[in-house]
Amino acid sequence: MTTADNEKNKRNASPLPSPSAFIQRLNSYSKHGFDIPDHIRVKFAPINVPRHRRLQTAAVATWALILPISFSLFLLCLSFPPIWPILIPYLIWAFLIDNAPEDGGRARKWFRDSRIWKFFAEYYPVSMVKEDELPSDKAYVFGYHPHGIIGMGALANFATNATGFSSLFPNINPHLLTLTANFQVPFYRDLLQSMGICSVTKRSCERILRKGPGNAITIVVGGAAESLNAHPGTSDLILKKRLGFIKIAIREGANLVPVFSFGENDIYQQLATEDGSTIHKLQKTFQKIFGFTLPLFHGRGIFNYNLGLMPYRHPIVSVVGKAIEVEQTSNPSQEMLEDVQSRYIDELMRIWDKYKDIYAANRTRELTLVD
Repeated sequence: MTTADNEKNKRNASPLPSPSAFIQRLNSYSKHGFDIPDHIRVKFAPINVPRHRRLQTAAVATWALILPISFSLFLLCLSFPPIWPILIPYLIWAFLIDNAPEDGGRARKWFRDSRIWKFFAEYYPVSMVKEDELPSDKAYVFGYHPHGIIGMGALANFATNATGFSSLFPNINPHLLTLTANFQVPFYRDLLQSMGICSVTKRSCERILRKGPGNAITIVVGGAAESLNAHPGTSDLILKKRLGFIKIAIREGANLVPVFSFGENDIYQQLATEDGSTIHKLQKTFQKIFGFTLPLFHGRGIFNYNLGLMPYRHPIVSVVGKAIEVEQTSNPSQEMLEDVQSRYIDELMRIWDKYKDIYAANRTRELTLVD
């Protein structure tokens, strides 16, 4: 083919549309008789969104990106040798010396009270309902349900003071617990500890509760496995075989407090996968290897309402139930564990029955204990 032929072909070829032009063209198809499903049609946010809503979105987006930002910052420091005299001692201290993730962390009140967390909670919004007083002369184990995709309600309520935990429960010192792997990322680990977040290991639970009355831990009981059940309109809890947190409470003499968050499962859409399917098997295998799983989910975007990985704006209302008193025993029997679990489940179901028609009016089925 001659040079002239090439030039002619270039002139006749249609230029590739820009991404924005493609989206506009896709959205315009419905005007010409094409039926474009709502989940494909991109719904852009208006330009004149109020400033406070932009700040709320920015707060949630910042938290969503803070892990990759922390890791990228670490790699940047590694690539700059003049910082090594500071970086190397930090790494030695963080990974060989520092035991704070299993010893109560290093919560900073000013950071937990920061305005950024107010914007974070107002985005959904997240709120807390108090059912009963929790005297500060006791230690507590909060059981949080459901896990949801990420557990945004747990973060806002127990790792920050955005919803007024310190005012609702004065002199109670909460510690949200998470996977130990989260403390293996430089800089990110320090941020988590500033929020009072600690490791979810048995040793960590015991150390925090043994600090004395007024100390509390929050465990998202369903764990990574339950995130696969997080579908809008449902509340499928993995709880029947979860006795570890109950055993810790009995051994340490800490009262159990069930917390149910209405709306936690509604902030993302997740691909429904059947048990035994190839995708589900891969997710379970990933969970066994790494301790967490990867739900196939989507939400909204920063500048649109239906395409992206940002959570939807859906209210999350966390109801803190009545404390279940336990008798401290160093070696609880199976019968004792099951008795306390039964009382715990009864209180959780009471919360559901009392508030479901208020905060879960659009549910597709009732609360279900699947395991």
